[in-house]
Amino acid sequence: MTTSTFGFILAGIFLNALAQLLLKAGTNAIGSIHLSADNWLSTGAMVATQWPVIAGLACYVMSVVVWIIGLSRIDVTIAYPMLSLGYVINAVGAWYFLGEAVSPQRLLAIGVIIIGVLLLVRS
Repeated sequence: MTTSTFGFILAGIFLNALAQLLLKAGTNAIGSIHLSADNWLSTGAMVATQWPVIAGLACYVMSVVVWIIGLSRIDVTIAYPMLSLGYVINAVGAWYFLGEAVSPQRLLAIGVIIIGVLLLVRS
């Protein structure tokens, strides 16, 4: 895998993870969403006007573009499993930016994911 290919794959993973964190930040600002026939339109408008949600959707679009470029250069059997790094990035980001707990069991799982990705990249 070339450095530029790895960069595109990694950029897609980071943008996807950032999108998740921004969407979560947007929903945190709104609170728990409970849809009904009476409030779905107003709730949808409220969600759609949250800047973190808009930024998260923009990150998704950018992640798809760089992901497609990366996929054009590498087998999907290597690229797709690397998406699991998104779990690691999200766990760290959720802990750091959103104050979410990261238990010892989650840390162990993150370590297993990292080892798996390292084995995959070296194959």
